[in-house]
Amino acid sequence: MGVIPVIELRLPAGREALRSLKAGDEVLLSGDVLTMRDAALKRLEELLAEGGEPPFGLEGQVVFHAGPTPPAAGRPAGAIGPTTSARMDRFLEMLFERGVAATLGKGPRSAEAAAHHRAYGAVYLAAVGGLSALYGGMVDEIEPLAWEDLGPEGVFRVRLNGFPALVAVDAEGADHLEGRHSRYRRR
Repeated sequence: MGVIPVIELRLPAGREALRSLKAGDEVLLSGDVLTMRDAALKRLEELLAEGGEPPFGLEGQVVFHAGPTPPAAGRPAGAIGPTTSARMDRFLEMLFERGVAATLGKGPRSAEAAAHHRAYGAVYLAAVGGLSALYGGMVDEIEPLAWEDLGPEGVFRVRLNGFPALVAVDAEGADHLEGRHSRYRRR
């Protein structure tokens, strides 16, 4: 069995670079992502329903389902870890309609989410949960962008440096985690 190459991906990446990724590819992410999880996504949904526009651009962005903690240990973020992306599935089409190119989080997604990835040519990148303190050392810079009243669930621009992830759902809708997740659960 050969060594699987790790793909170094600069963000924001062009659509062609993202579409070339295949389910199961391992990537190292460097560059800017936007953090958005439950509260920020709900606020975005409400804003758009009222005919408003968000105070940040979404076109071509990677949305990281995470809430960074305040600076610690001389780092811009003490910790930052992925949250369960399946909870955000109901917001996925809204994000893709606004031009989001990829999402980053943890855990499997629904079959409907995989269909949205295929329809919009977007990818889902999954990271290992439980490593938020380690991941905090992979953040070079963090800037609050919107909705600071939400605390760590506000929207932040985060500059990652060598952040490891797996292509869990590719732009064709192929789902690497489908069927594999249950294999590793304890019974």
